[in-house]
Amino acid sequence: MEPGPDFTEYDTRLGAYAVVVRDDRVLLALWNEPDEPRWTLPGGGVERDETPEEGVVREVREESGYDVELGRLLGVDTVLIAPERRFAGNGGRWQKNVRVVYEAVVVGGELTAEVAGTTDEARWIPRGDVPDLVRESIVAKFVG
Repeated sequence: MEPGPDFTEYDTRLGAYAVVVRDDRVLLALWNEPDEPRWTLPGGGVERDETPEEGVVREVREESGYDVELGRLLGVDTVLIAPERRFAGNGGRWQKNVRVVYEAVVVGGELTAEVAGTTDEARWIPRGDVPDLVRESIVAKFVG
């Protein structure tokens, strides 16, 4: 089917993320791509051959070393990205991020840092400390 006259070329990135809480601490990952690194939820881009659920489980393992079991869907967050805010690392092509967020619990693995990825470390942060962090909007929306 040909796009209609209202069609606009754009590239949308589908991501999936997890809110993992244990003992009133939340698992966050330090995202290293922005000029100033920011804390974010563990997760990331969903590959073409996987579901959002498969993608978030894979991404949490890559970024934190933990195996997780997903709980309920917490919500979907959509971010429109102005041209001047797009990252050179992705060729500046993403105009929209659609981020699916799940509740999750750790079922295995051990805390480790991602090697040569987009995050430098994963850390358990006391929930009360989260609002004082330099953090992504997804953290503020789903954790505080």
